[in-house]
Amino acid sequence: MGGAQASIALVLAGRMTWLSVFENERYKMMAEDNRVSLTLSPPRRGWIVDRNGQPLANNRTDFRVDLIPDRLEKREETLAALQQMLGLTPEDMARIATDLKRAQGFQPVQVKESLDWERYAMVLVRLPELPGVQATQGFTRNYPLGAGVGHLIGYVGAASAEQYKESKDPLMVTPGFKMGKDGLEKTLENRLRGTAGAKRVEVTARGKLVRELATRPDVPGKTVKLTIDAGLQEYCARRLADNSGSIVVLDCLTGDVLAMVSMPGYDPNSFSDGISQTEWKMLSGDDHVPLMNKVLQGLYPPGSTVKPMHALAVLRAGISPNATVNCTGALQVGRRAFHCHSRRGHGAVNMERAVAQSCDIYFYSMARELGYDAFAPTVREMGLGQRFDLPYTSQRFGTVPDSAWKEKKYKQPWTIADSVNASIGQGYVLANPLQLAVMAARMAQGRAIVPRLLLDGVHEPAPSLGIDPQHIQTVRQCMWAVINGGGTGGKARLPISGIELAGKTGTAQVRAITSAERSSGVLKNASLPFKLRDHALFVCFAPWDNPRYAASIVLEHHGHVNPVTDVAPTARDIMTFLFDREKAMASLHALEKGWGGTYSERLAQKSEAFKAAQAAAKAAPPPPVPEDAEAAASNVVSEAANATVPVGDVAGRNEDRAE
Repeated sequence: MGGAQASIALVLAGRMTWLSVFENERYKMMAEDNRVSLTLSPPRRGWIVDRNGQPLANNRTDFRVDLIPDRLEKREETLAALQQMLGLTPEDMARIATDLKRAQGFQPVQVKESLDWERYAMVLVRLPELPGVQATQGFTRNYPLGAGVGHLIGYVGAASAEQYKESKDPLMVTPGFKMGKDGLEKTLENRLRGTAGAKRVEVTARGKLVRELATRPDVPGKTVKLTIDAGLQEYCARRLADNSGSIVVLDCLTGDVLAMVSMPGYDPNSFSDGISQTEWKMLSGDDHVPLMNKVLQGLYPPGSTVKPMHALAVLRAGISPNATVNCTGALQVGRRAFHCHSRRGHGAVNMERAVAQSCDIYFYSMARELGYDAFAPTVREMGLGQRFDLPYTSQRFGTVPDSAWKEKKYKQPWTIADSVNASIGQGYVLANPLQLAVMAARMAQGRAIVPRLLLDGVHEPAPSLGIDPQHIQTVRQCMWAVINGGGTGGKARLPISGIELAGKTGTAQVRAITSAERSSGVLKNASLPFKLRDHALFVCFAPWDNPRYAASIVLEHHGHVNPVTDVAPTARDIMTFLFDREKAMASLHALEKGWGGTYSERLAQKSEAFKAAQAAAKAAPPPPVPEDAEAAASNVVSEAANATVPVGDVAGRNEDRAE
């Protein structure tokens, strides 16, 4: 018995020695964890600035209140108290309820951010009686130009549950943390994020703060400088008025993207602050698709804007610019007649007059004689169908068709009708607005200009296209005549002495026209629904004799129905801004008085009208914003981009077509 007791005592003594000596450090750490909490603080994101240092995305001080679901005790009473203190609307309360259902227990749910000090202080003093409520002071993202940079910059938002599960990064569930969700904010996330700050605090078992033990400040993200000119970017966004469209402006010498605007847009401040259900419904249901970056995701038949490139191909094929074609208003190909936009015809036209007057018959004839396989290589050299290395995750590149392409895609031979349609930028030909701007810049310089958006490296001069400079000059002269020589773009003439613009107008049909409609009279754009109207396009550069700037303007379904907001006067005003900002702004201010204000003011008015209409119709409350708004927005864009609208045969239209 004594020996057994001695043995047990020896074992116990050994165990106590092990616990007190060898396991001491582990238990000390467990005790430390029980009383000390490590709290992360979101890092300030790096600024995004324009070429002159003007902020396009920066940070502002933010007071916010969040809920931590697994610490929330009296949910209904707590929410009622917060509603009273913070003035939460029924829509706010519905959104919070939805977010609480979706959230993991440790994932914070935003109640309200961008609070004023009075409301924030009101919550602070009541925190001890509101378990699960967290009030924090930090920074939130701010976009000074609002919707004018929505598609250029993108937006930030809270990390999704899937993103947290994938990374297991505790920063992603830290209240106030936002990460890039779209545009540059997403693709440049690693540059912009920075390093989180942290503090060790002593807390009670209920999580109540006792004292701060140590603090490590955050390290802000890096500033990113763009080639964008903020003043020009805002001007272009405002000048687009109520159009659905895009504007791209390039520096012809460097390829710098000076403006890249897609309108209507969304206000990235709304997404970053937590978009409301009503605003989401308004944006996602808008037939002008404000969620789509039309510069990079929109594909359009380029219409007659291809004619300068096709003229260049004709010259390279050895045909004299003085060679004439007799335009009678139609060209017979087999049993089919292909019509010019001028049904009376243009008479005898050489290359300059064909481009200036946008004569279809001239280009039909050249395409029939040479075949489109003689045109396509030049079109590709000028930038269509080309992919450019820009920091965006989603781009669509269009099509420059030829006989090999059609055989591969459709297992069908190329036809003369295919060449005729392609010769005026219809049929299978598709381009995005950035490619059209690059085409204008390359034509202006005769060099392989490549667009760049990040001003973070030494510029290397673009190499020559290897095209006969005299051919380039001949086509430039043709484009000069479009504006200044009695051509179709006279309304784009600059109001600045000594500076002249060269360009090309374009119209792209989006619907099929039946023979019955042709026989009874083709409907004018003004009498058609929005989605069935022609697109209006314009490419240009200035000064024409020593080009510095190039631009493209694409207006979806504009149909040339409004002479003030049409492409030619829009191009005129944009180029005027580049050479005389004061004159351009005076003109814009006068126009905006009739439009209902700036784009920000009109967006606010539209939002209020939408809410009023919903209330008047006694519509059901809007559905919750999708948990993954980023993916939902992408789906809206994909549906719009892939919508199947019959491609019209402009060549077959027996009517005058605006050019």
